[in-house]
Amino acid sequence: MSAPGAYLPDGLPAPRPEPDGLSAPYWAGLARNELWVQRCAHCGHWQWGPEYLCFRCHRFDVGWERVEPTGRIFSWERPWHPVNPALNGHGPYLVVLVELPGAGGIRIVGNLLGDPMQPVRIGAEVDGVFEHHRHQAGDYALLQWKVRG
Repeated sequence: MSAPGAYLPDGLPAPRPEPDGLSAPYWAGLARNELWVQRCAHCGHWQWGPEYLCFRCHRFDVGWERVEPTGRIFSWERPWHPVNPALNGHGPYLVVLVELPGAGGIRIVGNLLGDPMQPVRIGAEVDGVFEHHRHQAGDYALLQWKVRG
């Protein structure tokens, strides 16, 4: 069951870490209202999505660090067609690519909360919003975004 006032409707599949647990620190962090992303212990390179090796130096020295869920809109789109039957009647909606200055400028995708017809400005500052869901497969949280101010 979605949380009261949740952006996404019930009926969507619950996100889960891969069977090998690679992204488990990310999902566990969201459940605690924290954003965790990978950083190489050798060269300091930040990266997203999760991998076993550093995108820059190719060492298997990647760990996880907590970062502030704040950033700026790098790109966006307004989908009108549902990508899942549970989204029928729930469009349009806004999807943003958010650049995280506190994590080396990596970019992460999420929904932009608020009026789906609102004007969206590249470079607008956004704050992360943790949306918690109860699901038959287990509880989970998502990271959504809202324009600051």
